[in-house]
Amino acid sequence: MNNPDLQRLAALRPALRLRAGLTAYIRAFFRERGFLEVDTPVRLATPALEEFIDAEPAGSGWLRTSPELHLKRLLAAGYDRLFQLGPCFRQGERGRLHQPEFAMLEWYRGGADYEAILADTRALVAGAAHTLLGRTVIERGGRPCDLAAAWDDWTVDAAFEQFAGLGVETVLAQGDGAFETRLVETIEPHLGHDRPAILRDYPLAFGALARRKPGRPDRAERWELYIAGIEIANAYSELTDAAEQRRRFLACAERRRREGRAVYPLDEPFLAALEAGLPPCGGIALGFDRLLLLLAGADRLDDVLPFPA
Repeated sequence: MNNPDLQRLAALRPALRLRAGLTAYIRAFFRERGFLEVDTPVRLATPALEEFIDAEPAGSGWLRTSPELHLKRLLAAGYDRLFQLGPCFRQGERGRLHQPEFAMLEWYRGGADYEAILADTRALVAGAAHTLLGRTVIERGGRPCDLAAAWDDWTVDAAFEQFAGLGVETVLAQGDGAFETRLVETIEPHLGHDRPAILRDYPLAFGALARRKPGRPDRAERWELYIAGIEIANAYSELTDAAEQRRRFLACAERRRREGRAVYPLDEPFLAALEAGLPPCGGIALGFDRLLLLLAGADRLDDVLPFPA
């Protein structure tokens, strides 16, 4: 076989088998817990308004950046446990750990919050490794990481004090993306190396669809999961207040307008579902391809995807 592309595809057989096994494991995991698997549209009339996520145009609409808003409409219609595994698209994302098209796993629990989602995630991640690899310890960069060990649990405030030597409010006051830059360059590299780590309770401006934390109205009930310094998942106690969600979308639209970025129409069917009554719920978006990369011991997404962008 002299064709380099076919040689590469042939060499991916172990990764593709692992991918198939992970897909089967995820579906069994959620079926056993009473979740309903659903499919939502790939081409949307409007994507969710989030400050740092840009959607790919598709005809008169956009390709989905997440199935979140459609899944929440189903929750508002009375479904209480839902999951979806499928493709999502984000403009301008290409690198060692980014692809403009990628696989996302999302699930939602009615009557729950981000703590219940955390319990699901711990069981899913450790169970996937045990089932597919026969062990819960993976290795990255020469360091073992035990997915079944007690996970580290940092608040954003504590992590900034520990690793940046600065308070979060001081960093936020610097403006111009200072928070995101410090997070990526100074905080994230320290997280999740010997065991997975949670980073929780973000400043409210960085939890666009998350509810406020009781007792800390300037913080959002949001956590992210890091394994070996790589961000794997993003979870919320979901915001259910329609008026506040509308205000946040409009504020985000204004920030995007000032920055010269695309501004999407408001998703009125989603906001109407909130007005009709979305019950308390928790949800999560987990990067399927990144989890696969970690289980495979790969360095780049290109190493586990047959047709990277």
